[in-house]
Amino acid sequence: MFTQRSQTSRRNFAKTFRNRILGSDLVELLTGPHGVDRYTELVDPTWTQGEARAKIIDVRRTTPRSVTLTLAPNESFTANHTVKAGQYVNVAVEIDGRRHTRCYSPANVEGSETLELTVGRHDGGLVSNFLYEQARRGMVVGLSGVGGDFVLPALGSSERPRRILLISGGSGITPVMAMLRTLVAEGHLQNQGAEIAFVHYARTPAEACYREELAAMPGVRVLHGFTRSGSGELDGRFGPQHLAAAMPDPDAVFVCGPTALVEAVCEHCDTVYTESFVPPAITAPSNPSGGRITFADSGVDVVDDGRSLLEQAESAGLTPENGCRMGICHTCTRRKVSGTVRSLTTGAVSTAPDENIQICVSVPVGDVDLAL
Repeated sequence: MFTQRSQTSRRNFAKTFRNRILGSDLVELLTGPHGVDRYTELVDPTWTQGEARAKIIDVRRTTPRSVTLTLAPNESFTANHTVKAGQYVNVAVEIDGRRHTRCYSPANVEGSETLELTVGRHDGGLVSNFLYEQARRGMVVGLSGVGGDFVLPALGSSERPRRILLISGGSGITPVMAMLRTLVAEGHLQNQGAEIAFVHYARTPAEACYREELAAMPGVRVLHGFTRSGSGELDGRFGPQHLAAAMPDPDAVFVCGPTALVEAVCEHCDTVYTESFVPPAITAPSNPSGGRITFADSGVDVVDDGRSLLEQAESAGLTPENGCRMGICHTCTRRKVSGTVRSLTTGAVSTAPDENIQICVSVPVGDVDLAL
């Protein structure tokens, strides 16, 4: 009988041998022009050398407005990406023949072999609602990168705080949950003077994700506030009373959620790390430039109507890959060959040729030539 270690060694050897064979010049020659991935994916859609994908291996609908998915990424993802607690991954799905990408923060312990995504449905949420309604075991999704600076200071660094307050609202619980699970797994609470408090705001108790797990978390002070219910340990919105109930004078606060929550926490706390996936307030120009936008690779050109380059490209029948649509994930980045654009988030004007821009938050200022 093989030991667990010998079984793991055999699997790793087989995996390495398979990758060497599939990545050889001979196999690439025999499978050209389409490449080996087009053949191996017929056996298993995640058996791809060049494209990061993941298979959904578990689906749990534990609240009326969310679905929790467990994803098993392929080697094309795991070999090139490390997801830190608090970061997000770009997830791509095909809906009605079009590929759509959105960014979601995993909730699992840092370093896990699988990714756990809890996706909340909301009005107008194309990808989120699709996953809530259609996600099933065996479904394969695309993975196109990792990003975000909302992370814990490195373990063992002088910046790692001891008394930590974690705050989340709605679907913002996922990156904060990843931090909590990681801190507990690292044994943070065994350090002298260490404390962790967790505050989560949801509309109702039924919609509070991870409520049972949080209630059973040893050594962690957990408080809930429900904005549409009189129950919960906290009443109303975040303020000095909520801070005093959770953890007075924390060494650091990590908060993710709606803009109003993040702003309130920043007002009443010091040393705050923040993340918000709520789109920034973007106002399109009242007077479009009237310049000509040329999508050089597609042979299409249009007259600027004031909207973002992404929206105008889509109206012209093009399907550029995109994700967050608010300037966070960089999925929509394209090369501006020439012309001038203005950022809708910062107001900065860019005139340099041959530079990469995020077309979801860029508007033309005159003629623009885009590699799309």
